[in-house]
Amino acid sequence: MIKTKKTSAEKIGEFSLYLLMIVITVITLYPFWNQVITSISAESTLYTTGMLLLPSKLSFESYHVIFQYKAIWTGYGNTILRTILGVGLSLFFTALFAYPLSKKDLPYNRTITSFVLFTMLFSGGLIPNYLLVKQLGIFNSVWALVLPSMISAFNTLIMRNFFRSIPDSLEESARVDGAGYFFIFRKIIVPLSKPVLATVALWIAVNHWNAWFDAMIYITDSKKQVLQVVLRKIIVDNNMDQLNTMLYQFDQKDMFSTRQLQATVIMFSVLPMLVIYPFVQKYFVKGIMIGAVKG
Repeated sequence: MIKTKKTSAEKIGEFSLYLLMIVITVITLYPFWNQVITSISAESTLYTTGMLLLPSKLSFESYHVIFQYKAIWTGYGNTILRTILGVGLSLFFTALFAYPLSKKDLPYNRTITSFVLFTMLFSGGLIPNYLLVKQLGIFNSVWALVLPSMISAFNTLIMRNFFRSIPDSLEESARVDGAGYFFIFRKIIVPLSKPVLATVALWIAVNHWNAWFDAMIYITDSKKQVLQVVLRKIIVDNNMDQLNTMLYQFDQKDMFSTRQLQATVIMFSVLPMLVIYPFVQKYFVKGIMIGAVKG
């Protein structure tokens, strides 16, 4: 293999691209890093001039306080329940819907696909959705957060295209041996579709974990409220009444600032997604590329 020497223009262009990517990475990661440092810094060192790059004095007391905040744990439990139900049901029904659509010989395939595409452009809106949830009798329950968004048109098309990339010869061989469509789907299609299933599962999980608007509308019982609504009350609405009451009980009111507690709550809420992402990342590129290009 003959290696060609890079010209000066190519070296300058490559250096510029690397420099640009480094700048974009720093701009993207600094706000997150700032919250990390704020959450583990002593309150007396927060209000200094300049960028906060490293903590001058470590303190994990704010995490100790948050661990004792019952509303956070209640929201955590409800959000975990919502995410597990949402991911499980969405993956199951989306795959069941996408698999028949991947068959070009399915009657009215293009018509059904057109209806799916139509829902990506137009929706009923907030009021019809609210009335539907009310009439179904799932208001103020976790099902109001899971069922309305159970099947996504975008995820359906991604899965459909991935299923089409699987060679037809595999299914034909199984049918010759007497296998039915459900057996083929369960034993052949699903095992071969781990990349797209993992990718879509990550999208669904992040969506459910970060969602707050539907919970604010459909959930009125504080014991059923999700984590993001609790965070919104603390960070956006600056509703610190319960936290301040707890701090007074522990005689810790003067040890923490609102800024520090808010940063701690933010970090406490994003940890699960940071832990899960590395395990799914290996499937991410393959799942997106094949699902988006094929078909």
